Amino acid sequence: MFHKILIANRGEIAVRIIRACKELGIKTVAVHSDVDSEALHVSLADESICIGPAASAKSYLNMRAIISAAELADADAIHPGYGFLSENAEFAEICEQCGLTFIGPTADNMRKMGDKISARQTVTAAGVPILPGTNESVETTDEAIRIAAEIGYPVIIKASAGGGGRGMKIVHSPASLPNALATARTEAQAGFGKADVYIEKFCEHPRHVEIQILADKHGNVIHLGERDCSIQRRHQKLVEESPCPVMTPELRERMGACAVAAAKAVNYSSVGTIEYLLDTDGSFYFMEMNTRVQVEHPVTEMVTGVDIIKEQIRSAAGLELRYKQSDIKITGHAIECRINAEDPEKFTPFPGKITGYHTPGGMGVRVESAMYDQYTVLPHYDSMIGKLIVHADTREDAINRMKVALDEYIIEGIKTTIPFHQKLMNNKQFCDVDFDTNFLERTKI
Repeated sequence: MFHKILIANRGEIAVRIIRACKELGIKTVAVHSDVDSEALHVSLADESICIGPAASAKSYLNMRAIISAAELADADAIHPGYGFLSENAEFAEICEQCGLTFIGPTADNMRKMGDKISARQTVTAAGVPILPGTNESVETTDEAIRIAAEIGYPVIIKASAGGGGRGMKIVHSPASLPNALATARTEAQAGFGKADVYIEKFCEHPRHVEIQILADKHGNVIHLGERDCSIQRRHQKLVEESPCPVMTPELRERMGACAVAAAKAVNYSSVGTIEYLLDTDGSFYFMEMNTRVQVEHPVTEMVTGVDIIKEQIRSAAGLELRYKQSDIKITGHAIECRINAEDPEKFTPFPGKITGYHTPGGMGVRVESAMYDQYTVLPHYDSMIGKLIVHADTREDAINRMKVALDEYIIEGIKTTIPFHQKLMNNKQFCDVDFDTNFLERTKI
């Protein structure tokens, strides 16, 4: 097992990793920007090192500074969390070259599954269903028009290296295709440094359902069931739950088997997530693989009892999985609400000083956060300041528990999305499982 792990991240995920390391008896090193010196993860770690100014490019994305910090602290591994450098293949390679274990998949894993065109090719060969579309980059307007006509409208143009909705355009007619293609390519180049895009059939009323994967370096791969992440705004997840409310045992087995096959196709060896679109007729299609721990991993932990961060660390250390597929049982229902420092009506960032803070408690209630009273939410980073997770016997019970927990969650001095979540938990369509990924676009909450 590792002696000391450097956490190349901040906020709630850094706190989460530190806690897992402490339970495993591993010392921790926190890195931070100069404006993050009062952050909770800095005070919880055994050591802390400042790696640069506020801008992420000069601190949390500064590979040289992070590697130097790891060498200075005599760490033998780096955990990247999610975001920042967590899916950066170059960083994983640099860690290896410097004798540091990157707690995540291999650089080859990330390159094969991080590029969406390559991922489509890989999973297709493994027998995983994908939406009709191209497995090569679309370069010209004439080519795009021909392909769209063959697939049938509506279609969606996606950046090969994309994510978060950037470089993504839905097209309903040939007339709007040329402009959409040009815009998608421009956004892809600006956002990811790569203009490659592909086209696939647009699934109009899908659910976003993902399968959590655990894999070790000995060829063992299992899944931990699914999460429904359909409540989104502008392709950003707001609420996640497990199990998916419309899942059947047979469908879970098929989706899980395909996820395991996709992971095995690239000799995957860490935690990861296979994301699908689930259509109204029960058909499902591979969307992408996230080669890191997910923000929403706690809902899976709550229904399975598996500590995903610990398993990720154990896998990176070369240990075999402690679980077989037959060991995994889904018990009860879990829901996670992402709490953002945002105006709940406009969803615009709202940084500032927290002048009062109280977290909810009680049976089946979990808060993942790095906030505290008098802490100043900074404008330099992501606006998510916490995750509120509940677990109960049924979905109805979980919703009721979430209502109580949201009422108890007090954050004063700034605006947050707590009021939005309170309205959602009282929305009849949400409670009746009458929603898909477009729910918030057509529904006033």
